[in-house]
Amino acid sequence: MNNNLRILFGRMVRHKRMNLGISQEELAFSSGLHRTYISDVERGTRNVSIDSIEKIANALSIPPKDLFDFNE
Repeated sequence: MNNNLRILFGRMVRHKRMNLGISQEELAFSSGLHRTYISDVERGTRNVSIDSIEKIANALSIPPKDLFDFNE
């Protein structure tokens, strides 16, 4: 289940990022995270901390809970 949640979360981050029309590099810069970290998140290979979830959500200008709305 953990692996599936990471994949779903990563897909949502990618979806939200692409809707904004920004690159992984731009998201990384805005969130204060490294570009390879964002890439790992989007591929579902990174176990993301609460702090990083908050940084990503803030960079995407959305509440963190929106990154867990997998029905979108």
